[in-house]
Amino acid sequence: MRLYALLDEASLLRSGWSVAQFVERAVSLGAEVIQYRNKEGHEEVYERRVFELVRLFRGRVIVNDRPEFAKLCGGLHVGQEDLLRFGDDAERAIRNLRKMVGEERWIGLSTHNEEEIVVANGLPVDYIGLGACRATDTKSDAAVLGLSEVSRLAALSRHPVAAIGGVRLDDEIPNVTYRVVGSALYED
Repeated sequence: MRLYALLDEASLLRSGWSVAQFVERAVSLGAEVIQYRNKEGHEEVYERRVFELVRLFRGRVIVNDRPEFAKLCGGLHVGQEDLLRFGDDAERAIRNLRKMVGEERWIGLSTHNEEEIVVANGLPVDYIGLGACRATDTKSDAAVLGLSEVSRLAALSRHPVAAIGGVRLDDEIPNVTYRVVGSALYED
């Protein structure tokens, strides 16, 4: 299972780490993808962080919920709660996002249940996020599925699956391509 590192701006500030320290840690653990998430940030902060990540990290950098910044990096990840800001239904939203970010960039979509996976199977996305595996500090309202349920649901996806939400570095989850690790990267 491959590592997908989640750089949440609020978590980064709480940790006292720099972006360079986060990237160094992610690289040392073999991360192939880093997603940048900043729910509170101003555009100039967001843009500066994305440029910094692209400069420091040789893998794929993805932005969360902000398609206007996806052209600066390798793709976009969008959650279910944000999807319909981009179209009347999931298919139109993803097609609109694809036009915005381009064919060469990834689009990932969060999923939380079998119904959302079935819908995602018919969409031109590059991967799905699936979870939450455990409770997490960054999304207190996330429904916790548990590792075995994430594995079962992952088997239903026609897209690569990234396990999300409270994933630990040592988690092994059958049927999952990526484990998305955030806060656990700050631990030694």
